[in-house]
Amino acid sequence: MDSVSLPTHAGRSGGNGKLQNYEIVHRHRTFLIDVNETIKHLLQQEDTDHNIQITIDDNGPKSFPLRTSDSDGTRYVQIRGTYMLANLLQELFLARNSELRFVMVNAGELSEDPISRLNRLIKESFWNNLIRNIDESGIELAAQDTKTVESPPRIYIPHGAPEQFAYYSRLAQERPSMHLDVQWLPEGEISAEFIKDLNYKPGILALEMEVLSQDNPAEPKELKGLPFIVPGGRFNELYNWDASFCAFSMLESHPHIVRSIIRHFIFEIKHYGKVLNANRSYYLGRSQPPFLTELALRTYKAMQHASDAQDLLMLAILAARKEYISVWMAEPRYDRSSGLSRYRPIGLGLPPECEPLHFALVLKPYVEKYKMTLEQLTEAYNKGDIHEPDLDEFCLHDRASRESGHDTSNRLQNVAADLATVDLNCLLYRYETDIAYAMRVVFKDHLQVPKAFCAPGDEAGQVESSGIWDRRARKRKAMIDKFMWNEDKGLYFDYNTATHEQRGFETVTCLWALWCGVASPRQAALLVEKGLPKFECAGGLSSGTEDSRGANSASNPQKQWDYPYGWAPHQVLAWDGLKKYGYHEEAERLIYRWLHMVTRVFADHNGTVVEKYDVTEPRSPHIANAEYGNQGLNFKGVPQEG
Repeated sequence: MDSVSLPTHAGRSGGNGKLQNYEIVHRHRTFLIDVNETIKHLLQQEDTDHNIQITIDDNGPKSFPLRTSDSDGTRYVQIRGTYMLANLLQELFLARNSELRFVMVNAGELSEDPISRLNRLIKESFWNNLIRNIDESGIELAAQDTKTVESPPRIYIPHGAPEQFAYYSRLAQERPSMHLDVQWLPEGEISAEFIKDLNYKPGILALEMEVLSQDNPAEPKELKGLPFIVPGGRFNELYNWDASFCAFSMLESHPHIVRSIIRHFIFEIKHYGKVLNANRSYYLGRSQPPFLTELALRTYKAMQHASDAQDLLMLAILAARKEYISVWMAEPRYDRSSGLSRYRPIGLGLPPECEPLHFALVLKPYVEKYKMTLEQLTEAYNKGDIHEPDLDEFCLHDRASRESGHDTSNRLQNVAADLATVDLNCLLYRYETDIAYAMRVVFKDHLQVPKAFCAPGDEAGQVESSGIWDRRARKRKAMIDKFMWNEDKGLYFDYNTATHEQRGFETVTCLWALWCGVASPRQAALLVEKGLPKFECAGGLSSGTEDSRGANSASNPQKQWDYPYGWAPHQVLAWDGLKKYGYHEEAERLIYRWLHMVTRVFADHNGTVVEKYDVTEPRSPHIANAEYGNQGLNFKGVPQEG
């Protein structure tokens, strides 16, 4: 019997912490495989913990025979090692999903280098499986929402998009089995009370569509939804900073998706007043970390020779300018005394998108006080039948933490709406410098503001130049230095606008000061010397420090944006920031730590790629014991989204 195998303990990390060499012999040998029978026997033998995956946690023999195609099935080859067996299982599940009874598998597919395989799957599979749109081809999938009350698929249309209302109304008539409910949003400002009322009839919010060319202009306009990317799992809508970071990585492989995402963000600012947390009705009062200028400029620089590249950049800069003035520099988010901005969205009641027991600990005293069940208490409070100022205050801060994108964290609990956070003000400094750059370099200090993108106080047609944005950036830097920088500790801290003092919670977002360029060379040196070691762990950067988080307990459960969890956005911004200031060795070290951990989990755990990692855990960093667990774990046989 021939042998196609990896070195001993293939699929595991070697004793020196480096990935093993995955080269094999006979990599061009092929196998003709009976899909269902082989899945059955492979799982019976190798999946000893019965989770329909083959990982280093399974205790099977880690060796499985396959018949070779060039011997008419008379000779076998042993497939050895966790990594190759898991790849075999994945290829078989893909074949079964395609309704194939037999499949030809090449040994090279099973032994493909893990880094190459992961990179290929991201570009060719994971991204594609996360793409959605909300026209007739995709609205049934995109409208599904398991996070809220059961409701028929519903879409809300802003008053400035009558063609979309006509399109979806016609679609509802032509496909009555869909039960699509098409509703207008009211003209004018959306109130917290209105958003609360919509929680009982939630729906998806319309996004940008393109008009298809047609021969007869008298006929109704034919529209097509522009694609966008979703986080996956139970999150089936366009999220602001999730989509932004995906788009940064998709520029090379999916440029049309990136351009569509930018157009969606422009549409949201134009019609909803802000780039939304996500395009669901319960997010109408809530934004998320603003990355539009960075995304638009990256896209422009990558595609500036396209005929409409400058037009798209102009619309994005105009939209970002409007959002900056009317959202981030306006009450309630703007704090006049410090000149800094906060996450402080409007809203009433408990966020409806959370898991049923998410607020059980917070609501327990009120359940006992009113002698109600948790469900009864939640409904009574959300309807306004119960008035509890302390609970109102809690919900104010909870909404702010969700707008920050860092939900949830001890850093923000019960204080988020009062915090001028390091991350938000770094992002707004980047908005200011990006807009100044675009106006000066691309638009030659002559950008006209049309009525659709006027902020309060603007006049339609006014011309704007870079000078005012340079001054805004200098002012914000001065306020960041005054209120957030701590020379002794070599860190930036969130500033509490209610108590007029630094928060003192150590957060890795202090490194965003490097990414946005607000730190002086001296401040950067202190950040690297004193700050970086606080967050650097075996697998990369932790969101915060253990000391700041405090001991976990029944009253202080682990939260997903606290130590020891690391998230990709924090890593990427730190890498870019360190390189900007010349700290290439530190950046490369952090890049290696993170990518080694991600690749090791991918190789050792059946192709698993998750949203967050325990950067202190050497064996199973993908296991998260916080809140809803981890996105990317609950698959059978083969991961589809990553």
